[in-house]
Amino acid sequence: MRGEKSDPPAKVPTAAVTYEVTGEGRVDITYQGASEKGTGESVTRAELPWRKEIRVPLGRTPVVSVVLGPDGGHAKCALAVKGRHVQSATAEGAYGRTSCTGVLPAPEPSAD
Repeated sequence: MRGEKSDPPAKVPTAAVTYEVTGEGRVDITYQGASEKGTGESVTRAELPWRKEIRVPLGRTPVVSVVLGPDGGHAKCALAVKGRHVQSATAEGAYGRTSCTGVLPAPEPSAD
């Protein structure tokens, strides 16, 4: 209705997530961003080492994926949630791929 005030949007609880990719050369990286809708973000031909610290909404799956180029190489992804190492994995060779995934608990229901 016109002229009525609406409640501000509810703030979604988050957790600190660190994505890290080490190795040699440049790689394409895709990762779960901080958006509440769970959209991914990409970095093309990222120079290594690469690191990103963000806050991911609870209930979303933090993930970082790495793709090597045609010249191959070696890259390792690592994922930490709230400062604790969760997973690491390695990609090698031409167009090698790998990903690291973590789990965040679902947000607690609000007591409205």
